[in-house]
Amino acid sequence: MSPAMRPLYREGYRTVRDIVGPLLFVEGVRNAGYGETVTVESPQGIATGQILLVEECYCAIQLFEGTMGLDAPRSTVYLERDIVRIPVGKMLMGRILDGRFRPLDGKPAPLGGELMSIQGEPLNPTQRIGPDKFVETGISTIDLMNTLVRGQKLPIFSGAGLPAARIAAQIATQARVPGSEQSFLVVFAAMGVTQQEARYFMDVFSEAGVLAHGVFFLNLASDSPVERLLTPRMALAVAEYFAFTLDYDVLVVLTDMLQYCEALREISAAREEMPGRRGFPGYMYSDLSTIYERAGSVKGRSGSITQIPIITMPDDDMTHPVVDLSGYITEGQIVLSRDMNERGLFPPVSVLPSLSRLMNKGVGRGKTFPEHRALADQLYASYAKGKDLERLKLIVGEEGLSPVEQNYLSFAKVFEERFVHQGKEDRSLESSMRVGMECLSLLPRDELYRLPEESLQRMAEGRAT
Repeated sequence: MSPAMRPLYREGYRTVRDIVGPLLFVEGVRNAGYGETVTVESPQGIATGQILLVEECYCAIQLFEGTMGLDAPRSTVYLERDIVRIPVGKMLMGRILDGRFRPLDGKPAPLGGELMSIQGEPLNPTQRIGPDKFVETGISTIDLMNTLVRGQKLPIFSGAGLPAARIAAQIATQARVPGSEQSFLVVFAAMGVTQQEARYFMDVFSEAGVLAHGVFFLNLASDSPVERLLTPRMALAVAEYFAFTLDYDVLVVLTDMLQYCEALREISAAREEMPGRRGFPGYMYSDLSTIYERAGSVKGRSGSITQIPIITMPDDDMTHPVVDLSGYITEGQIVLSRDMNERGLFPPVSVLPSLSRLMNKGVGRGKTFPEHRALADQLYASYAKGKDLERLKLIVGEEGLSPVEQNYLSFAKVFEERFVHQGKEDRSLESSMRVGMECLSLLPRDELYRLPEESLQRMAEGRAT
């Protein structure tokens, strides 16, 4: 709240009893509300924060700037009787902001526009409508085999050291809704990234010319963990404004949700809460749902929010609590392969464990092409058989395989080298389909039992479409 908006008299409390990490514990506070913003004045300056816990006349406050050097006996806490709000409007397009909505692009702070709560407005479940349109990312393993649908939340599970950041940047620069008359916007939120990663993202977006068509939030690893919790909510508040007020199709990329949950665990430990699995708070599932469930479309509005959260798997463990709970809330997963990455394949998407649960809603006649599902199923089945035969070959040797089985081995190799591996290429869905059909041409025609006859005929004639 700006000084001009503050009441002439504000009730202050000089009853800070303890400081733990980013938290202040204050006693004697009357009529405090959860999520209410506060101002803390001390000899060190002015800090802002948010009430995190209220118990009778006792409350815990998380400070956005951190508590380093704060003098508790000489600090005064003022309640602002408001929640965290940010100004939203078209003036945000092309802006780069941090986790406290401060500019990082050297431009003045965003002013004007409509003030909006970062918690968003609750959506009536009966007003939600199902995802129904294909979102093209330019990546074959997603577009053809694990299709992203407008309004879906589809996470990418990545091991440490895998190029998830590069894939996130590529999706953010290439994504589009083919044939849609809606304006398209990317909201990109990076949490807990290094200075080098932040520079990489900005260089990629600048070179691709997408800065003017997006809103970008960067929370650095050196920033307060409290800011890390605010970053995705600010990004989603901006996305909701553009989607449900201005009718944009908005793609929200959140990286890395593991860093968000680590900040959640740090603050939970400071509050001395009972830890859950691996020390994460027991309410992490419901907290994550308040982020992921802000994707979707609503009746009466033509805009939408589609989410791609990036989640690092410690030790490549898909049972890790953050990964596990995210999988429950979201609608599928794209899994990255360490083996493919070591072999120089990019993007190193492991096709077999990947899944888009809403794929059928966005593909087929009138949406992509009639045999989209059949082609994806044929590629899945053929690749799975090829990988099984690779393991069998280690036992019986190549001479122990039949000619057809050797064809499947050739297919699996070519599929990885030509279809999965595409480097920086931005492939259209038509190009992905053509490459997929060319890979399948290595197999005998009677093995392609999932494809309709007309597709087999086109393949025989050397045509992909």
